[in-house]
Amino acid sequence: MRTNSTRRLIAAAVTVCAMAVGTTACGSSEPSADGSPDDVAAALEKGGKVTVWAWEPTLKKAAEEFEEKHPKVDIELVNAGTGDKQYTALQNAISAGSGAPDVAQVEYYALGQFAIGENVENLAGYGAADHAKKFTNGPWNAVKYDKAVYALPMDSGPMALFYNKKVFDKHRIEVPTTWDEYVEAARKLHKADPKVFITNDTGDAGATTSLIWQAGGRPYKSEGTDVDIDFRDAGSKKYTSTWQKLLDDDLLAPVSSWSDEWYKGLADGSIATLSIGAWMPANFASGVASASGDWRVAPLPQWTKGDKSSAENGGSSLAVPKGAKNKALAYAFIEYATTGAGAAARVADGAFPATRADLESQEFQKKEFPYFGGQQANRIFADSARNVGTGWSYLPYQVYANSIFNDTAGKAYVSSKPLAEALKSWQDASVKYGTEQGFTVNK
Repeated sequence: MRTNSTRRLIAAAVTVCAMAVGTTACGSSEPSADGSPDDVAAALEKGGKVTVWAWEPTLKKAAEEFEEKHPKVDIELVNAGTGDKQYTALQNAISAGSGAPDVAQVEYYALGQFAIGENVENLAGYGAADHAKKFTNGPWNAVKYDKAVYALPMDSGPMALFYNKKVFDKHRIEVPTTWDEYVEAARKLHKADPKVFITNDTGDAGATTSLIWQAGGRPYKSEGTDVDIDFRDAGSKKYTSTWQKLLDDDLLAPVSSWSDEWYKGLADGSIATLSIGAWMPANFASGVASASGDWRVAPLPQWTKGDKSSAENGGSSLAVPKGAKNKALAYAFIEYATTGAGAAARVADGAFPATRADLESQEFQKKEFPYFGGQQANRIFADSARNVGTGWSYLPYQVYANSIFNDTAGKAYVSSKPLAEALKSWQDASVKYGTEQGFTVNK
């Protein structure tokens, strides 16, 4: 799942971006791709140890099966912290020139920050590019740049609307199919019971960019060290004008996601919906067990009636960091864990797939979720994955940008500052930082 970025990563971010301006990866030349499929075959024959830094639990199953298939290989899984904690440790190891793992889990929004400084390997030479058609568009576009492939997608987060059917039925609320209907549902719910909110939001960079993505907004564009940031495009305006109505009418619960209060709100029905990635069901089952049977899944509301657009929210890749001791063997494990039998094993163990074959399998789509009243929710998630909008990109320093969201765009949630104006503040701060780090940033 996506984790909140914090200021602990800023120092690492500065290092990555400062390194970036002096590397060929940031210019017009194509970053080199080491190795070949023959190297991978030879590495598997020789065997050895592969150290993997990751927090994703289903990798344990993939590692066990990989070791059974290749007895000479030892996969050591290390939880170096989730998200920003691991990225800080990883950047420190890369900068020091020692201690880096052979494989690292990196979320899609953070991958560009490591790739631009050539702090992760281009895996195209090993055969990574041959897997392009195996993955859905959102995850694949997040790991490749022109002919370079910096990781392989491990999972994905196509968005859906999770809603409390018990609360909706009680207040005779129809499941919204558009965001305009969503606003009206928010008003009806809150009028019927002032303790009930359509959702919570205290300002979240990931949720904001995902909904802008779904609305057709493409505020970020980058090529090497040339970056454009513009939150004035049509998609961004659709998002801000709609969300501003929710803010103006105090229809958003002032509760931070992943807090104890948030889990309580999901359990007692005072938070009635979540627009979030398809990895969320396991969190419902473990963190909101008392509400089992109350919740259901529906397609994400649309910005234009009749559309089927979606976006990604979260998801991770597996990359080979600079300084890895056994790159070819590391790639062999990455390939296994993200494609074919390895990916299928992880999906069976609870991971949400990024692979088309797993998303389209009848076994996957027919799975019934007791938590959601026996609903075959994967059908909705798979349809969402097929309709993720193309052309989205993150900043090459998105980790830093997300870390300053609450100090800039977040002002709209705690003051009378309009959301569009607050997003402009986020844009200006991101432009300033990028310029200071040597990027050419236009706005």
